[in-house]
Amino acid sequence: MRVGTRASKLARRQTDIVVERIKLHFPDLAIEVIPLTTRGDSQRDRPIADLGATGVFVKELEEALLAHEVDLVVHSLKDLPTDIPGKLTLAAVLQREDPRDVLVTRDGLTFEQLPPNARVATSSRRRAAQLAEIRKDITFIDIRGNIDTRLRKLDEDFCEATLLAHAGLLRLGLTEKVSQIFDPSVLTPAAGQGALAVECRADDLSLLEKLVHLEDRNVRAEITCERSFLYELGGGCSVPIGVLAHADGDKLEVTGCIAALDGKQVYRMQHEGNLSAASLIGKELAMKMLDSGARPLVDELKLTVPNKISPP
Repeated sequence: MRVGTRASKLARRQTDIVVERIKLHFPDLAIEVIPLTTRGDSQRDRPIADLGATGVFVKELEEALLAHEVDLVVHSLKDLPTDIPGKLTLAAVLQREDPRDVLVTRDGLTFEQLPPNARVATSSRRRAAQLAEIRKDITFIDIRGNIDTRLRKLDEDFCEATLLAHAGLLRLGLTEKVSQIFDPSVLTPAAGQGALAVECRADDLSLLEKLVHLEDRNVRAEITCERSFLYELGGGCSVPIGVLAHADGDKLEVTGCIAALDGKQVYRMQHEGNLSAASLIGKELAMKMLDSGARPLVDELKLTVPNKISPP
């Protein structure tokens, strides 16, 4: 079995988690891990929003699948666009790590404690837009690179703080770096954040039968709801949309957020329903928010893809 992955330390760790789970069920299976470079990884001098709306960390992995160079690929689910190529399929969704966002500072300060006009580094319009509602004085500056690079830039005084996904720090054993964990009601995560996805060719029935052993029913429902919400709004990397679903028994609760880039308009609403109707719940929440006044903001955001988060 040939497993494709991005080459970063975090991507390799996430792939190791998937490989370990496969070997748990198929201990005699020979597995080869093949690192691949995506456009998002190779063009680190350009902001993510400037590389395209979606798929900047997955396109090359999917091309390797379609060319039969690998048998499956491992993604951070939040990187995977809602429109998967027709010949491929989201074969398995694993148990989810903490989906929340975190703040990392050199001296342990929270977001509210940062000095006036502090520089906060992030490549995410979603994070910057939601937090701009809380602190109007903060300057959000663009940052690229893996977690190690971002932490190094923080130490080198590139910024006073940086924003990261808690899941990545947990998987790399770097939780001591966390200064603050944001409640989703303050900073709503990206769709699929914290979850791992395994993608393969839709006609590879033998492999699909194996990968079903990795599937987590609750997480599948959560991300189905979140991705349905995102799809209905037409959101990609450039549109600051957050959504987080939580499965509890047969019940599914979801929070959605749409924020203006300057934080002056933030729409945040909840919805719930039965776990079996995950896709419908996400769609209904999106329509509910659009009908409540968010539609003009979403239309405007789709037309504004800046070269950088920070001012020119």
